[in-house]
Amino acid sequence: MTEDKRTNPFFLSYDTPHSTVPFDRIRLEDYEEAFLEGIRRDDEEIEKTINNPDEPTFENTIIRHDYSKGEYYYDLLERVSTVFSNMLSAETNDDLDNLAQKMSPLLTKHANDVSLNPRLFERVKYVYEHHRELTSEEQMLLDNCYDGFVRSGALLDKAGKERLRQLTEESSLLSLQFSQNLLKENKAFELHITDEQDLDGLPETAREAAALAAREKNKEGWVFTLDHPSYAPFMTYSTRRELRKQMYMAKNTLCTHDNSENNIEICKRLINLRREMAQLLGYETYADYVMKHRMAGNADNVYKLLHELIEAYKPTALKEVEEVEKIGGEKLEPWDFSFYSHKLQMERYNLDAEMLRPYFQLDKVISGVFGLANRLYGITFKENKDIPVYHPDVKAYEVFDKDGSYLAVFYADFHPRKGKQGGAWMTEYQGQWIEKERVLENGEIRPERNVRPHVSVVMNLTKPTEDNPALLTLGEVETFLHEFGHSLHGMFANTRFESLSGTNVWWDFVELPSQFMENYAVERDFLRTFAFHYKTGEPLPDELIDRIIRSRNFMAAYGCLRQVSFGLLDMAYYTKRDEFTDDIIPFEKDAWKEAIILPQLPETCMTVQFSHIMAGGYAAGYYSYKWAEVLDADAFSVFKHEGIFNQETAQRFRDCILSRGGTEHPMKLYERFRGGKPTIDALLERNGIKVTRKQ
Repeated sequence: MTEDKRTNPFFLSYDTPHSTVPFDRIRLEDYEEAFLEGIRRDDEEIEKTINNPDEPTFENTIIRHDYSKGEYYYDLLERVSTVFSNMLSAETNDDLDNLAQKMSPLLTKHANDVSLNPRLFERVKYVYEHHRELTSEEQMLLDNCYDGFVRSGALLDKAGKERLRQLTEESSLLSLQFSQNLLKENKAFELHITDEQDLDGLPETAREAAALAAREKNKEGWVFTLDHPSYAPFMTYSTRRELRKQMYMAKNTLCTHDNSENNIEICKRLINLRREMAQLLGYETYADYVMKHRMAGNADNVYKLLHELIEAYKPTALKEVEEVEKIGGEKLEPWDFSFYSHKLQMERYNLDAEMLRPYFQLDKVISGVFGLANRLYGITFKENKDIPVYHPDVKAYEVFDKDGSYLAVFYADFHPRKGKQGGAWMTEYQGQWIEKERVLENGEIRPERNVRPHVSVVMNLTKPTEDNPALLTLGEVETFLHEFGHSLHGMFANTRFESLSGTNVWWDFVELPSQFMENYAVERDFLRTFAFHYKTGEPLPDELIDRIIRSRNFMAAYGCLRQVSFGLLDMAYYTKRDEFTDDIIPFEKDAWKEAIILPQLPETCMTVQFSHIMAGGYAAGYYSYKWAEVLDADAFSVFKHEGIFNQETAQRFRDCILSRGGTEHPMKLYERFRGGKPTIDALLERNGIKVTRKQ
């Protein structure tokens, strides 16, 4: 094909296995062209809907408005937006970042044009008030559609709608800028060591990784970064206290410096934009706006949970920190805690991450995690190198159900790199939906088909070195299991409408499937399936497994309060009724002080790098992790009782929760699996805070 006849790949049917994204054919210039054409097509379809002379019905208005979810082969705007947003997180560069800044106002304007279109809302409202008898899933789609318009300003007057446009456009741009600033600041720092004595205490794996990082930057010696696989071992093992302090302060003062990446004013503005949006829509606070679609229901219930956890865990957490201080023999600073808590762990259990790392070779961990899914649900994974990927680190798999039928495509992106955000997440390139039988323009009948999902997990796990394969910590194994749990939620989706499928559930329910899977990381019978020494092939010794199990709750109370502190901070910002004018740093320190045990340093700041609540959709929702932890502990207690590999129990979990998406209220789904409501008891018992009651 000659260059002048090249067609934008987003405009074509993907000629790839399972119509997966043709990453190898997409160019930078394709994105903008596809965005603009996608908006044009979107506008055209909306015009068809609102100019339809027929009485508005569920079929010609709600499903048609939700047209990317079933009636048409694909929606161009959604197609390009999905790929572009995922690349901004997983494989970005300056050109993509600049394009994102350019497209953000256009895309937000278009979204507002749709949600604030009075004629479209008039049809939706008519159906909402005059619809035929609907199935429960159809009713949920209708309710979500109507409520989505209302929550996007459809009932506002002209002035209100115009103000909402301004607020959403500014908020979208600032969220993007927040993320770009954080990525640039994070990647800009490095600790370059040239004196080998400054590596004292560091295990060989950390030294090898740092040497590799230095070579990649054409430098002598060793380079440590703020990416977790580099940062965490340094803080745990380095005997050089001043260097630990340097790393800690770099990490905890990101985006606070006097430069273009400072996020302080961006955070203040985002908090106020969200408060004003909520109040414009009739809510007192942004938290009130968010809680309408949360299991918690209201901010009071969130605070009730957080304070219950503080009351239950704080006495133990104080003892934990006191024991670490005794080991340290000096006043602990924050950069000392990981170092001395590791010493306490060694003294108490003779166990640390480096002892286990040789048994957690990434390839074997992958086999173990896939094997767990097979043992529970009967599904299998087969790598397909014909499926295009966006980076050599990424592996693509076909997933088959227990009857051998095709279930999903699964991408796994394992290691940190320059253009990749920190952390770990699950995402989709295609959701699941059921396309009804329809007649094509040429008269051909296309039969009903279940469009299967393409899901991806993106992580920042330890990289291989020149001498060794990727060897993970137990914590990294847990991270893999967590994101894999999200992916199962996506892969098992089996609903009619994509907007209700997979992980499209309320945010304090979405972490249940992921946190549930983490439980297996310390289960003896699971570890025995894949934990073999990467050199000798010897299995992880029972004696080490015993130590893992005994040490499971090491620092559990401290870890719980850390999560609670983040929840308190989040709620403090988004329960504000008046304009936020405080200085971010002192406000932060006061907001979470009830759950903070270690000394707080005046210049450190979490808020300016707290992507979850500033740019990641968890604003007024970070408590969800603890809320879902109550659910996951309660759910896993069922498996512990009936058998952790019990296929009937797993099938019930799949049928009642994993495959149902957001088609019903999440508590109904959970109660259908559990046979009753969850309690906090299983979590307390799992963490050793409360002994198991005797029957």
